[in-house]
Amino acid sequence: MVIAALALGVTSAAGAEETTAALAIGKSAPKADIKMTNVDGKSISIAEAKGAKGTLVVFTCNSCPYAQAWQARIAELGNSYSKQGIGVIAINANDPGVKPEDDMAGMKDRAKLLNLAFPYVMDATSDVARAFGATRTPEAFLFDAKGKLVYHGAIDDNGREPDKVTSHWLNDACAATVAGKAVAVQETKSIGCGIKFRAGKSSAS
Repeated sequence: MVIAALALGVTSAAGAEETTAALAIGKSAPKADIKMTNVDGKSISIAEAKGAKGTLVVFTCNSCPYAQAWQARIAELGNSYSKQGIGVIAINANDPGVKPEDDMAGMKDRAKLLNLAFPYVMDATSDVARAFGATRTPEAFLFDAKGKLVYHGAIDDNGREPDKVTSHWLNDACAATVAGKAVAVQETKSIGCGIKFRAGKSSAS
């Protein structure tokens, strides 16, 4: 596993409230049929966001400085690859009771700011994140055309300084997936804030 220690110039982040085993390479997306509320007010599932050549699921949020550092690159990657056959969906699993900035109003503002051309949805129970074993924001999971996980981890190796990135892990994985090729680096360590999991069901507003 590649350690993305260069991200934001630190080696650790706020711990996740829960720790579970992350989805293994080669597995299918769990809870893919769960409907989640998008910033446009409509509901969509991971299965419905699926692309002909693959599906990219990114757990992120509004409040985390790590998510903010990578947000422009996530938007650029998502907007680009959504035109190349990869379905893209960003998921916010944070409890706005813990982080008020992570409510739907904040999500709508963030989607508008970033000109997102793909869904940014609220995991209203955090159960989708739990099923994936996601613990950080941001944290990416890329599935191929057959629905199998081919990449899990960080966006790249430098959150703070985009011009100094030397390993473009997610971009490289997406490019390989679009081309129908094997992903060279399948797992990296996500560096980010711990997901603020909800204790139970909450409203998606």
